[in-house]
Amino acid sequence: MEFRPGLPADAEAIAGLIASFQSELTDDPSGAGAEEYLASVSVQAEREYLSSERYRYLVAYADSHVAGFIAIRDGSHLFHLFVERSHQRRGIARRLWERALKELFVPRGDAGFSVNSSLSAVPVYEAFGFIPAGPIQSKHGISFLPMHCPASQARRLTNQ
Repeated sequence: MEFRPGLPADAEAIAGLIASFQSELTDDPSGAGAEEYLASVSVQAEREYLSSERYRYLVAYADSHVAGFIAIRDGSHLFHLFVERSHQRRGIARRLWERALKELFVPRGDAGFSVNSSLSAVPVYEAFGFIPAGPIQSKHGISFLPMHCPASQARRLTNQ
């Protein structure tokens, strides 16, 4: 497994990986009602994020293709974390998270990390030290749980 920073050239592979989970991420499996969300994860949108100073991506490659990636916005919001189905349950998500904490996290006092977790990913984020930060929300055709990882938890992982 090779890890490297994400580049605008990765936008198509990243958007494709996200799209492979679309029926699980949107409230309606067809994507109806989630057009705004779907536009926000399109190839063009991902290319713009990858080119922006606000977003930092770390990509995991296996056999010269994207096996997973993590994106951090503004140094403290876990914006994306996806691992290709055929590579799940191999610790890739955890390695991406731990590397992101060391390489991409910008500590801001006790602010910690935030994430808007898809409902199916809540157990993964709980295993990373995130706790619910409010009730389940539904916007733009997707439902998610706002979660927070305290700075103390993030610091413990970065010092390992």
